[in-house]
Amino acid sequence: MSGAPRPLRIWAVSDGRAGIEAQVLGLGEAIARRRPALVAPKRIAWRWGLGRLPWRLIPPAARAGDPIAAPWPDIWIGAGRATLPLSTRILAWSGGKTFVVQAQDPKAPLARFDVVVPPTHDGLSGPNVVPILGAPNRITPETLALAQARFAERLDALPRPRIALIVGGRSKAHDLPADHARRIARDVRTAVERTGGALMVSFTRRTPTAAREAMTAALAGLAGWIWDGAGENPYFAFLAAADAILVTEDSTNLATDAAATGKPVFVLPMKGHSAKLARFHADLAAQGIAAPFAGAFEAPAYAPLAETDRAAQEILLRYDGEP
Repeated sequence: MSGAPRPLRIWAVSDGRAGIEAQVLGLGEAIARRRPALVAPKRIAWRWGLGRLPWRLIPPAARAGDPIAAPWPDIWIGAGRATLPLSTRILAWSGGKTFVVQAQDPKAPLARFDVVVPPTHDGLSGPNVVPILGAPNRITPETLALAQARFAERLDALPRPRIALIVGGRSKAHDLPADHARRIARDVRTAVERTGGALMVSFTRRTPTAAREAMTAALAGLAGWIWDGAGENPYFAFLAAADAILVTEDSTNLATDAAATGKPVFVLPMKGHSAKLARFHADLAAQGIAAPFAGAFEAPAYAPLAETDRAAQEILLRYDGEP
């Protein structure tokens, strides 16, 4: 009697930034929920500042970071600019045996990949393109429950409604100057005080220091928890414990994570504008998932966004050779 087939070997490849790594790990873990698989994160860097060059000009020999060598994985999942010098070559290196998936719009010839998983708002199309609303993530009911349990002693004591405020920051299209951050914080504080609830605040690495300090000062004394960056990040726990979630408009990841909970999601404006992100938020609004914050936390119910699972299912179908 033959034994069970070996687990799929999946490499989740990124530059290690939290938001990018979450996308490749999220897709890998979603595949592993459907079929036995071992998901290994791989972090890529480039020596001598070569990572700033167009991917075609970066010699693979200049790579730093985790080992990338045979035996090759069954499935390669890459995301981010740093992975492109490798993602675009792995099909050839593996003799076509590695199934290559690239999250986001690679801005490279689509024929170099077996599947590309971009956000719908990028407008990318092609026979091997599987667009999704938002970005892949690691949110499941189980991950949320486990995260909340780790911080239960502190979170369970907070009055309801519990509001999570997830703050992004500076990007190519957006910024969060201190005066704007202070204004957001005051509006949120007024709304939370009106409900008698609590506020849980998580900043990201992109949040400018001045904005973080301004918001922390404006929210001082309010019931809740402003994470100061020390110790384990309670981000998932905040999403799990929240009755409603506020996110800044600068990030696909933050809004997608919030939408995966099925809880009311409200979007906070920042300085700047992105046409692509505006389309994304319009798509969320059209599906009844998110709305601009207008001082209240009630919203109609919606089904939790499960685009990562849908993409994983499609990847496996194509891996198996099904149309």
